This record gives sequence, C-alpha cells and structure tokens, in this order.
Amino acid sequence: MPSSKSYVRDYKQEAKTAKARGEHGDRMERQRARRAVDKTGADKNNNGKADRREGKDVSHNKMLSKGGSNSEGYKIESARANRSRNGHKPKK
Repeated sequence: MPSSKSYVRDYKQEAKTAKARGEHGDRMERQRARRAVDKTGADKNNNGKADRREGKDVSHNKMLSKGGSNSEGYKIESARANRSRNGHKPKK
C-alpha cells in the first residue's frame, strides 16, 4: 500500500463494492436494531444511547450473515461474547 500522504481512499468505490457483496443490507439491519433499542431504553445521561446498550453489542438470535433478521429477535450482549462466537458456539 502506498504511503498515507500519496494514497487517497476511493470511498465511492468502497461503498459500491460493499453493496455488491451484500454488506449494505446487513449493516442497515444492525443499525435498525440499535435504533430500536435506543428508542425504547432509558437514557439518563442523555448521550443518545440507551443505558443498557452502552459498551455492548446488539446480538441477533440468528446471525444476519446466516440469513437472520431483526424480526427473529435480538438481545443486548457484551461485544466480547457476541464477536467471539463467529456462529460456532451456541448462545448461553
């Protein structure tokens, strides 16, 4: 990769590639889940995030990459637990 001074990222191309790979729909699904949790949860420190979600991930019952959706359910879980599973271990 060229040095950072001479290299300019092509954001339009990156977005186009991500959309072609099907990443856009999953990203929007995760965003909708986060917004739903933030909308219904209490936010006592007024930072825009529900207090129960701060520092945590929204974990879907069926992974979005495996064809899941928000309608199949999700829960709040630590980032470590959510990201370490990689679809192999059952949720506890």
